[in-house]
Amino acid sequence: MSFPDKFSWGAVTSAYQIEGAWEADGKGPSVWDMFTRRRGHVWDGQTGQVACDHYNHYKGDVALMAQMGLNAYRFSVCWPRVMPSGTGAVNEAGLAFYDRLVDELLAAGVQPWVTLFHWDFPYQLFLRGGWLNPESPAWFAKYTAAVVDRLSDRVTHWVTLNEPQCFIGLGHASGEHAPGLKLDLPEVLLAGHHALLAHGRAVEVIRERAKKKPIVGWSPAGTIYYPATESSEDIAAARVATNSVWPDGVWNNRWWGDPVVFGNYPEEGLRVYGAAAPRATKADFKIIQQPIDFYGCNIFQGEAIKAGPGGAPTLAPLPPGHPRTLYLWSQTPEALYWGPKFLAETYKLPIVITECGMSNCDMVGHDGRVHDQVRIEFMISYLLQLRRALAEGIDVRGYFNWSLMDNFEWQEGYKHRFGLIHVDYATQRRTLKDSAHWFREVIVSNGAALEKYVPDAGPPQPYVIQETMRYVAAHVGESFNIKDLAAHLRCHPDFLSRKFKQQVGEDLSAYIRRVRIDHARELLKQSGSLIDDVAEKSGFSDRIHFTKVFRRVTGQTPGQFQRQFRAGVGERAGVVADPRLKSKNPRSATGA
Repeated sequence: MSFPDKFSWGAVTSAYQIEGAWEADGKGPSVWDMFTRRRGHVWDGQTGQVACDHYNHYKGDVALMAQMGLNAYRFSVCWPRVMPSGTGAVNEAGLAFYDRLVDELLAAGVQPWVTLFHWDFPYQLFLRGGWLNPESPAWFAKYTAAVVDRLSDRVTHWVTLNEPQCFIGLGHASGEHAPGLKLDLPEVLLAGHHALLAHGRAVEVIRERAKKKPIVGWSPAGTIYYPATESSEDIAAARVATNSVWPDGVWNNRWWGDPVVFGNYPEEGLRVYGAAAPRATKADFKIIQQPIDFYGCNIFQGEAIKAGPGGAPTLAPLPPGHPRTLYLWSQTPEALYWGPKFLAETYKLPIVITECGMSNCDMVGHDGRVHDQVRIEFMISYLLQLRRALAEGIDVRGYFNWSLMDNFEWQEGYKHRFGLIHVDYATQRRTLKDSAHWFREVIVSNGAALEKYVPDAGPPQPYVIQETMRYVAAHVGESFNIKDLAAHLRCHPDFLSRKFKQQVGEDLSAYIRRVRIDHARELLKQSGSLIDDVAEKSGFSDRIHFTKVFRRVTGQTPGQFQRQFRAGVGERAGVVADPRLKSKNPRSATGA
């Protein structure tokens, strides 16, 4: 199986992590320049002042991208390199660097994807309140205008913000990242609200000023829960967890994604955050909810979930010895199937995997090569799961590996190596790792090279079974029975039932009931849904029959299920939630 035509195969970096040249050619300081100058913030006192010196080595780096076969490269623009004070005067030398980089990429056949903000907030604007200042969205809009005016005659792909959960949660709540603040939840959420407004203002500016038709999205951190098994109960529990907002932090999907796509904060979020939630107006949401063309997601790992009592999501611990990266992040390739699947179901937008990768302790061997087989195995397993998502019709438009090259890993300094390219920081020598050569094979074949890693699944299901499943899914809201199905397939009902049982291992009537009830569960979660309407939309003739079947399948009445969902995961009536489930940082080994 090949991936779709025009699929974006890329790698990604950020300005502070690779550029260096921290005060060259008129660049102003960022909060990361401030944060790293104080010992104790970063491992071994390291900084990004030089990093990969990409500012001076960009031509060679682009040549390596071409050698790898990349057709896309996502990089970020350093805000204070373009506007040293964050607003006001534009630094011509700073813009000229990105001019040269874009031209070099296009000449090499690599599509530039420009990220406008990847955490290097201008220091001078931090002194004026940073993201807590209600003027920050306007500051960001002016900076965006300068970049768009300069680059949009050649750049068509734009990402507004990278991982607001991280630069707000780690930068303003835990203090692990710049600017190192440890604010209370009301101020944390206020800073987040201003960042969302900045996203909306940036989209407005891009659409108003771009010289070429823009393709615009954003890149939040994917907080992904996947089912421990593929039972309908575990899938439903994982879906609930992925869509939940937790009261003890900002690590979730819906609080950030719903304003961008739907124009409101989710009801569960408003309930669990309570008085800490910002006082948002309709005018605010009108700004935030600008049309976007894709939903980016950065997915590195996920949490396995099983259905507990009453269907409540419960953590399913991984076994001892489960593969982990050097960062101690769990290797859970299932996250790259269930994450895009759940997010696409919720937001109905094309998905782009804007970051996915692993940290390793790579080194140049005696033969002059970097043999990172562990990363190759990681990429195989994750890309096979993404391939599965595509095969099931999920609209995935691109995959960007984190990262193009080894770089400064924020508070971890140079401890971790995420790159497809090894960097010797003392000499700035670059070496393509084995994973880079392997990735080239995948890219040149447009994903077909993954075929040899697909386990033999045996003979495909007979057409009659495939069509039965398709028909049930497509007509779940209609009243039909096995006789109707058999008539559609022009076969005898007994033959169809017997064949389905042989191939699937489940009675056809039970399968139809399960699909209807799964559909009903999703409808019952929606605000304002009425049980009578849900029964009708799930293909049941009356509420009494629906309630009986629902109780038989789930152990609850529709009303009980609806009440527990609306109560929130952590406070469901009659349901004891797993105390280990909480707001979890998807970039952490501990979830803290």
